[in-house]
Amino acid sequence: MNDNLKPTRDWRLPLLLISVAVFVADRITKTLILLHLKPSDVIAVIPGWFHLTHVYNNGAAWSLFEDTRSPEKVRWLLIAFSVFAISVVFALFWNVGKRLSMTSVALAMILGGAMGNLYDRLAYHFVIDFLAFSHWGYHYPDFNVADSCIVIGACLLLLEAILGPNQLFADPQPPQPQPPQSPQP
Repeated sequence: MNDNLKPTRDWRLPLLLISVAVFVADRITKTLILLHLKPSDVIAVIPGWFHLTHVYNNGAAWSLFEDTRSPEKVRWLLIAFSVFAISVVFALFWNVGKRLSMTSVALAMILGGAMGNLYDRLAYHFVIDFLAFSHWGYHYPDFNVADSCIVIGACLLLLEAILGPNQLFADPQPPQPQPPQSPQP
């Protein structure tokens, strides 16, 4: 059989395991926060810089739309948008996930993170955030594991768009035999 026609490994299942791992890590960390911290509690991990909190985010990313006059309408719009976004990301993932690449890993991370936050919106009507950073007097919006994986995935996509396809994740190709060189007189 010609080596060029040999099927390559399909990476979709192993990559889906990344999505599942992100979702499970998100659920475990949020459950630990629910069990061990009261709402608005703060635990200084690195005083003045990193804290664990227990915050409910009724809005979108960075608490956008949190102070709306119709929170239930915003919640359902965010759920609809999340379902649409998950569908698009899954379709892209299914297409590029046959090969291991920075794009396929990024999409797997985004998929797992989006599913984690969608779960919160459906189960609790808000997203549980618990990671809080402050730097030089500025408090960044609280976030969670799902948010982190979505942002890391987006950064990987941006990095690959800037640098081009990354060969780090490329399927290894066996060296091709070279035709023998004739000796030079």
